[in-house]
Amino acid sequence: MSKPENEGLSLGYRLGYRIQMAMFEVFGPAQLGEGDDPQMRLRRRRRAKVEAAREARVAREADAA
Repeated sequence: MSKPENEGLSLGYRLGYRIQMAMFEVFGPAQLGEGDDPQMRLRRRRRAKVEAAREARVAREADAA
């Protein structure tokens, strides 16, 4: 079984996410507010993808039962 933070995310997406986070860490802006920070925006997008995948999995399990 996959780790909870990787739930529903492909290996390619997770690899791309890590690369983007590293690039933002090195080449990103110095200081921005939470609404403007590219790292926070990337984390929010990932959190939304995980939640959507989790909801889809629960719906599939409910349909199968």
